Amino acid sequence: MNTLSGKTALVTGASRGMGRAAALELAKAGAQVLVHYGNGAKEADAVVAEIRKLGARADAVQADLSAPDGAHRLAKQVRDIVGGRLDILVANAGIANSKTIEDTTVEDFDRLFAVNVRAPFFLVQQLLPILGDGSSVILLSSLAAHASVGTLAAYAATKGAIDTLVKHFAAALGGKGIRVNAIAPGVINTDMSSFARTDGGRAFTLGMQALQRIGEADDVGPVVAFLASDASRWITGDTLRVDGGSKL
Repeated sequence: MNTLSGKTALVTGASRGMGRAAALELAKAGAQVLVHYGNGAKEADAVVAEIRKLGARADAVQADLSAPDGAHRLAKQVRDIVGGRLDILVANAGIANSKTIEDTTVEDFDRLFAVNVRAPFFLVQQLLPILGDGSSVILLSSLAAHASVGTLAAYAATKGAIDTLVKHFAAALGGKGIRVNAIAPGVINTDMSSFARTDGGRAFTLGMQALQRIGEADDVGPVVAFLASDASRWITGDTLRVDGGSKL
């Protein structure tokens, strides 16, 4: 299904996990995909190779999104590659830190907000000149933004900020025909949720879900492709829960 044929997409944090799954789904739908990575060059190159085997165009782009100018540097690379039009921005890159309130340091807090909130904000800002009518911006929220899950207070605050940004971005950019939404995954079987691979973590996760299994990155990728496509043309300013019915 070439529903995104002729479209250009940037997926941040696309070398593994949900970002990789999103990049592959967008490519399967026909989009040209820029695969962003921070440190995993080998993994990003593997994703690019996999996309090219599908017959789609892909390039790897590197930027440290924890740096103050990281989003600006990435945006410049994107503009240099795609020219004057970006159709899909998936701001997936993020970090987590499971610490109690007492153990969280200023450095922990600042780094979480730098990667999870500051980077997406300024990436949208810097890419606005090449986003236009019909473009779709997809941010990554979390189950932790609207439910207490583990010792994730600082991380959860970053995702609560994303839920707020979605509404403000959608309102501000709707006049340009740009849609802005977020996806809020639950526990997904990625490196960020490795606790779910333990017996205790698995039991905890299944205990709060309506659908009794651990989520996979491939459960999230198709939802990204949906929000990027014209099938979701009347959806903006929303945060879509993709969590197997967690904390209902």
